[in-house]
Amino acid sequence: MLLFRIMKKTIVIVGGGAAGLFAAYVLTKSDHKVILIEQNEKLGKKIYITGKGRCNLTNDSPAETLLANTVSNPKFLYSAVSRLDAKETMRHFSDMGLRMKTERGNRVFPVSDHASDVTAALERSIRKAGGEIWLNQKVIRLIVKEFADENDKKVTGRVCGLLVSDGKQEKVLDCDCLLLATGGVSYPTTGATGDGYRFAGELGLQVVDPRPALVPLTVREDFCKDLSGLSLKNVRLSVTARVKNKEKKICEDFGEMLFTHFGLSGPLVLSASSRIGKYLPGEVVCHIDLKPALTLEQLDARLLRDLTDRSNKIVTNALFDLLPKSLLPYVLSRSGIDKDKSANGVTKEERLELARTLKDFTFHVTGTRGFHEAIITQGGLSVKEVDPSTMRVKKYRGLYAAGELLDLDAMTGGFNLQIAWSTGYAAACGILTDLEEEG
Repeated sequence: MLLFRIMKKTIVIVGGGAAGLFAAYVLTKSDHKVILIEQNEKLGKKIYITGKGRCNLTNDSPAETLLANTVSNPKFLYSAVSRLDAKETMRHFSDMGLRMKTERGNRVFPVSDHASDVTAALERSIRKAGGEIWLNQKVIRLIVKEFADENDKKVTGRVCGLLVSDGKQEKVLDCDCLLLATGGVSYPTTGATGDGYRFAGELGLQVVDPRPALVPLTVREDFCKDLSGLSLKNVRLSVTARVKNKEKKICEDFGEMLFTHFGLSGPLVLSASSRIGKYLPGEVVCHIDLKPALTLEQLDARLLRDLTDRSNKIVTNALFDLLPKSLLPYVLSRSGIDKDKSANGVTKEERLELARTLKDFTFHVTGTRGFHEAIITQGGLSVKEVDPSTMRVKKYRGLYAAGELLDLDAMTGGFNLQIAWSTGYAAACGILTDLEEEG
């Protein structure tokens, strides 16, 4: 009986971030040669800063929760997340020796609270399995040869190698399969250069214009600088945009926000930014309900009580426990009330206007702080170019894409890293399946 064995192939992964590392971890379990190329001096530089250095590596919730928290193209993710959800991801990391804990909102962190332990676990597993890691290596271009597929006329070529430079000399690296996991352009200090977009453009692939997401907002109201550093908890934020001369509610949520010298930030604002990018520039307004637990009528009754009980005080002293001291004068001014006015001089109309302002304190968005402060990139390689089951680029044999390079992004809470793990895993499985079929 004759036994046939698949010839050992060379698989190259470009990008040592979350998606690339996880794909390498899976691929090194095979008999193929795996080379991971990273242009930085170390792996996972962006992983190091996630979760404020603690790495919120996933969200321990069902796949449906991830999809519900995905902003761009959630349907594309269905196959990848079904194959590798949060539970399976945690199992893999546990197998790598990483101890984890789950905190508020099902957010999962390493027990050590050190993001470096996540990267170290992946790197250790890759090296132990014989995977090669090339650091300080920049990919200059991809090498493609024409390819005729009788069964699929849409395939236009095959990626067979890449030109790599270490800063001193260039060399050609041949490969059988290539996975692009180059990330986006957010946090350029981590080495995010957008090279993946350039490669895609050179191959004639569609790239959705990237824009910053999960990013602080700049606003028209300049008094924000006077409130810089003030954090508001338990407020409700809703955002509206004017679309075809009609006001459209874009999003609404409850939680915490922060005033900055340029505008607004904090969890509520960062999440909202991912929903409103496509409406900028344009008329976008943040509406803050400073007292969401009270109806307008209940709030008016409280104001009446405070102003009556402290009628001999000026209004700012009478309402000292209503809002943070630094914020109250601006709310009063927006309501048309002099901050030095006597409490017993506040009219019913002024009191009602103050209640309305407390329930709808508005700021007009002028833009975002840009990619240098964005947690994630929105946009990227169009998912229309990629098979959702295998992450294979449809027009090219041997080419795959995963992670933030793709037009996929989600809310905070570990969801974006889960997208990276899931698409990296799907790409690795897709590569192995394709190589097996090719023999």
